Amino acid sequence: MSGPDPRPRTSRPRRIGRGAALTLVFGCVLAAGAATGALPAEGRKSSTQDGSSVAAAAHEQPLDDPTEAAAEAMEDGKSPQESAQAAEEAVSRSGDRWGAVYSQGEYEEFEQALDGEYTGVGLWARRTADGAVQVTKVQPGSPARLAGIREGDRIAAVNGSPVTGRPVTEVLALLRGERAGTSVRVGLQRGTRAWSETLRRANLSTNSVTTARLASGAVLVKVSAFTKGSGAEVRGAVRTAPARAGIVLDLRGNSGGLVTEAVGAASAFLDGGLVATYDVRGSQRALHAERGGDTTRPVVVLVDSGTMSAAELLTGALQDRGRAVVVGTRTFGKGSVQMPSRLPDGSVAELTVGHYRTPAGHSVDGRGITPDLEAGDGARQRAETVLSGLGDPS
Repeated sequence: MSGPDPRPRTSRPRRIGRGAALTLVFGCVLAAGAATGALPAEGRKSSTQDGSSVAAAAHEQPLDDPTEAAAEAMEDGKSPQESAQAAEEAVSRSGDRWGAVYSQGEYEEFEQALDGEYTGVGLWARRTADGAVQVTKVQPGSPARLAGIREGDRIAAVNGSPVTGRPVTEVLALLRGERAGTSVRVGLQRGTRAWSETLRRANLSTNSVTTARLASGAVLVKVSAFTKGSGAEVRGAVRTAPARAGIVLDLRGNSGGLVTEAVGAASAFLDGGLVATYDVRGSQRALHAERGGDTTRPVVVLVDSGTMSAAELLTGALQDRGRAVVVGTRTFGKGSVQMPSRLPDGSVAELTVGHYRTPAGHSVDGRGITPDLEAGDGARQRAETVLSGLGDPS
């Protein structure tokens, strides 16, 4: 499998890498995605305080490259914090939709989530049409589950502050906090009942891959995010599925993750070959599946508007190569590649460096993937019907 060189292209600042592994992260994925199950918020750039004056002082012509802007600020005697502000302003000017500057703590949280762990109370949530924050999932064994919180409950307040109308990502960030062992007071509503629970945050596993046997005999493989090890889990689920059982691969709400893991998941269904192509600053690269995947078992992929980035890469590969029927609604359309760079104060700038295409050459960014069969409510039942129509593998 080929991948970009994780080493720095310039002497400053140092590129973050994870050994020889391909560590491109498709978007702001795990702070809101794997760790909380919510879509990432657009424009999740850190705010600046007088960032324009800092950038202007650092360079007569403000730079759009945040790493260069931070370096120039340091050369002009600015503090590490001021150089980070210059980087934030550069990201804002650049027009990079997915570019962002994260504090050291935020990025460490992202990396922890990529490893399949996070600190929190074990809640997933969404915002309803009336602005309320509704619990969509409660992790088994989590502080929230032990307190009796259920799917469908509404979160009315966190530590006494009302949260109705606030972005879900902000609410979930308040619930996560900074470290395990700290407490958070959560105001809840269930029908006409209103009450509060004090939850103690814990270190939790994201459990990004789950499997279940459906009444039809098919095996449901749900992947909520591509965290470390998820590709191997998908391959294991397919390998141990009953003989001749079809697979429903549910990627709804999957906000992305590690590209290597998405390619690993593709390897469960392909016997080698192209998964995607991508460019990094004009240099063309390709991602290939490993050989030995199950190429006969029927597969249906479930997608929706929350299916994005690495999950779209996997969907596009299976669709283009005729390996799966895609059912659901058009995917998000996040087909750009980000790479991180460390700034002098320890914060991290993430910049878009390229875009990827499906094996047939289709661009995903801004377009998404159109399913073979449109289905909203009852999409899983439609998927099972399609799967039964594909017939038993021969």
